[in-house]
Amino acid sequence: MTGGRLLLAATPLGQPGDASARLIEALGSADIVAAEDTRRVRSLAQSLGVHISGRVVSLFDQNESTRVPMLVAELEAGATVLAVTDAGMPSISDPGYRLVAACVAADLPLTCLPGPSAVTTALTVSGLAADRFCFEGFAPRRSGQRRTWLASLANELRTCVFFESPRRLAECLSDAVAELGPDRRAAVCRELTKTHEEVVRGTLAELADWAADGVLGEITVVLAGATPVADIDTLVAEVAELAEAGMRVKDACQQVVSAHPGAPSRRELYDAVLRSRE
Repeated sequence: MTGGRLLLAATPLGQPGDASARLIEALGSADIVAAEDTRRVRSLAQSLGVHISGRVVSLFDQNESTRVPMLVAELEAGATVLAVTDAGMPSISDPGYRLVAACVAADLPLTCLPGPSAVTTALTVSGLAADRFCFEGFAPRRSGQRRTWLASLANELRTCVFFESPRRLAECLSDAVAELGPDRRAAVCRELTKTHEEVVRGTLAELADWAADGVLGEITVVLAGATPVADIDTLVAEVAELAEAGMRVKDACQQVVSAHPGAPSRRELYDAVLRSRE
C-alpha cells in the first residue's frame, strides 16, 4: 500500500446528528479506526448508519505510548488511520497528541476533520467574553494543587475554559471563591448538546452554592477574565504629558480614564495628579 494518512476527527458531544459528513465517510472507509473506547465508536457508527469496514483498535491514555508505534508502522505501510475519542476533538485533553507528534517526527501526512468541541461550545454559550481565551484542561484533583492553580489565574485577563469532574465541582468552585473572590463571574456548562443540557451562569459564590448538593454529567467551566487594574503612576504620567501639551488637567484625566479599562474614576485620578504636584 502507499499514501498512508492520519485522520483526526471530532465526534459528537451528545447528538449523533452533529457528526460531519467527512467523519461519516471516514468511519466507513478507514483501514484502521483508533478509538478511545471501541464500544463507543461502534455505537456511534451504528447510530449514523455506517458500517466500519476497517480494523478497530483502542487508543486511550493507558495504552497510547505502546499503541502509537504500531499505528505509525501501519501509516508508513500505507494505511489510512482514523483517530477518534469519545466526544470532541482528539488531543484536547484526550488521547491523540502522542500519535500526532510521532507522525510529525516521521514526516507522515495527517489532517483534521473539524467538528464539535466542548471548549468552544461552552465558551459560545457562557455569555462571557470570547475574543481572547485560554484552555486549562482538567482542573487539578487535589485541593492544594487546585488552589495554587486557581491563584495563578487571579490576574489572567483572558476568559478561561477548563474541565472538571462532577464529583469535584463543588470543591473546585469553593476553592475558586477562596482564591479568586466571590464576585468573579463564571458559567458551568453541563451535558452540552445532550437532552439535559444545562448552563448555569453567575458569580463564583452563586455557582458554589448551586453545586453544593451535587451535580451530574460532563462538566465544562468557563471563568471570566480578571478585571484589569491600571497602574496609577503610569496614568498620572500620561495626564502630565497631556497637560504639558496644553490640555486642561480635568479633560486629560477624562481622556486617560476612558482609554484604560480598570482605571480609577476621573475624580480619583485628578486627586492623584494633584498629590503628585505637592
